[in-house]
Amino acid sequence: MDKSWMHSDRRSKAYEFGVEAFLNFAVENLLTTTHICCPCVKCVNLKLFGVGIIRDHIYFNGIDQSYKNWTFHGEPWEATTNASRNVEEDDGHSRYSFVSEEIDMDDNDFGDFGSIPYEFANVIGDGDQPVYPGCRKYTKLSALVKLYNLKAKHGMSDVCFTELLILQGDLLPEENTIPTSMYEAKKTLCALGLSYEKMHACPNDCILYRKEYEDSTNCPTCGISRWKEGKDSILKEGVPAKVVWYFPPIPRFKRMFQSHETAKSLTWHTARKTIDGQMSHPANSPSWKLLDDKWPEFGNEPRNLRLALSSDGFNPHSSLSSRYSCWLVILVTYNLPPWLCMKRKFMMLTLLISGPKQPGNNIDVYLEPLIDDLKSLWDGIRGVYDAHNGEYFTLRAALMWTINDFSTYGNLSGCVVKGYKACPICGDDTPSHRLKNGHKICYIGHRKWLPINHPYRRQRAAFNGKPEYGIPPEPLIGEEELHMVENGDRVCWKKKSIFFDLEYWKYLPVRHALDVMHIEKNVCDSIIGTLLEIPGKNKDGIAARLDLLNMGVKTDLQPEYGERRTRLPPGPWNLSKAEKREVCNSFYGMKVPEGYSSNIKNLVSLQDSRLLGLKSHDCHTLMEQLLPVAIRSVLEKPARYMKVLKGYVHNRTRPEVGVPSSQKMGVSKPLSGCTVSVVDQDLLNQAHLYVLENTEEVLPYIEYATMIHIKTAYPKFRKRTKWLQDKHNSTFIQWLRFKV
Repeated sequence: MDKSWMHSDRRSKAYEFGVEAFLNFAVENLLTTTHICCPCVKCVNLKLFGVGIIRDHIYFNGIDQSYKNWTFHGEPWEATTNASRNVEEDDGHSRYSFVSEEIDMDDNDFGDFGSIPYEFANVIGDGDQPVYPGCRKYTKLSALVKLYNLKAKHGMSDVCFTELLILQGDLLPEENTIPTSMYEAKKTLCALGLSYEKMHACPNDCILYRKEYEDSTNCPTCGISRWKEGKDSILKEGVPAKVVWYFPPIPRFKRMFQSHETAKSLTWHTARKTIDGQMSHPANSPSWKLLDDKWPEFGNEPRNLRLALSSDGFNPHSSLSSRYSCWLVILVTYNLPPWLCMKRKFMMLTLLISGPKQPGNNIDVYLEPLIDDLKSLWDGIRGVYDAHNGEYFTLRAALMWTINDFSTYGNLSGCVVKGYKACPICGDDTPSHRLKNGHKICYIGHRKWLPINHPYRRQRAAFNGKPEYGIPPEPLIGEEELHMVENGDRVCWKKKSIFFDLEYWKYLPVRHALDVMHIEKNVCDSIIGTLLEIPGKNKDGIAARLDLLNMGVKTDLQPEYGERRTRLPPGPWNLSKAEKREVCNSFYGMKVPEGYSSNIKNLVSLQDSRLLGLKSHDCHTLMEQLLPVAIRSVLEKPARYMKVLKGYVHNRTRPEVGVPSSQKMGVSKPLSGCTVSVVDQDLLNQAHLYVLENTEEVLPYIEYATMIHIKTAYPKFRKRTKWLQDKHNSTFIQWLRFKV
């Protein structure tokens, strides 16, 4: 539509025709003639009037010329809205940039309000209204957002925040616009966020009170009441016993495409080029390619989303109540480039399940609304506006896999993760062994996943006293897994996962993935706890030594029973008090670049020689780089004996010459740490010949073969045969061999 009339003289015919065209456009899109935002320079879309009053205002006051995108009157939101709808100040920054900075929103996260201008009009006004007359630094909205961010960051209660607002109002000059209660603040800020659904749940995790159970007061499965029971055993009607908050992802997906930059980033995967043939992004994965090949209509649209789901529990009360567990479910969008998909603003919280206990295998009950939305996304959501291409399209999305720790893996997949058949890949053939003294089940067949020639396969004492010659089993495909579950196989499967309700789920090659960082943290805690003998984390003890003795492994470390106490012989992993202090001092003195990890110095307790408060990323850096450096000074000398052997080498072409005869090493068995490589036959023959020619035992045979060759090829040298047999003429023998 032509908008040049907005800059014309108000007395001209062009301005008159433009006003009428604008009013007709607003009535056609808003379907009302009485409640329309007035775009004059005084009202600036903050007040609602009828068509007649708006016409008068536009003529008398003039139209706001910076209002170039008529979003309040039915025009679709565009990427330039923030810069063109009277939202820029003299310094060139958006007057809503504080919202993006404080609550980590996207540049155009306000775009969803193009179709509901009445709710967002008040937010626009609060963004223009100063906190008090004459204030230029803060508006009502910016001040409120910063205060609310402090509330969330430091865990203020609603009562505390209300009192803070009252105090702020008293400290500021009169006629300030700070709200006086938490309720008023919520009314102002609610327009910035997205809607959520608060659903009641059975305390025993049987059902959600939705759909056919929306009006029920008792659980149809267990019969327990929907309402909370007070301390006097009286039901508090209207107060739910358990609540789950659901944040629908579809409106947020729409909002992502209403940002020009975000919509462009969502198709990043189609423009990237795979040069090295490695899987550097999920777009290279078999699951991504299967979706493209099996459903071409889905793969041909680059804006269709590929998602991952992650779930875990946490304690919202920090250390106040270690038994309380609150669970959340998060969606991640893989269409974005790697440096954006794991940003906090693109990680979507979809479910928040209240405690005090974890849902366990009944988590499928809480996933029902999310699965319903994923089904809708697979069928397609029509009328989604793409700000980058300036068009509407049908949005589709597919869930590729879940990412969790091993226990949650079992809850989501329905696979047994405890007991003798706990391996999801091996199933009935899981190589498990129950420890008689430790009263735990260990799994000792992990070496079968190593390459067939790996030296660890042949080592006995370092593992279970036996070599490993097995081959890894092939994992079940989704259709085989579904068939086993539906036919009642309850040995390895405890339920049918709700994810099989998705049409494409059974065809995906990888449906559930493990969080490596989570597992690495558990391993790191066990290693650090054993090295430093931290109480509660030390894996070494009498039971562990007895189990090693029963397995025939490291029998020299069995407990020694005395009259008063039992002594454990020191193992290679046991450190003395001085060595523990030395290791902790090494950690204490480490300095790493900013952002590399936490400040290691703050994690070390020198008084009791232990590490405290390790996060997942800290454990990763410890395992990969810092721990080998810290324990290097306390290792036994044999671990550094290779340096001594290297010092004996003076002639690199004949390294064995410099080794003292008294310290020659035997060759009855291969050295550990070897690397197995495959060579061609020519190189193997050369190596074989080199070994033969440099072996003392083979030298007489070489000399004899040389003399036979000389007698045959050079008859005139036959008279010198006796002289050739003289062992002291080795120089001449070498010359003859060279000639031959």
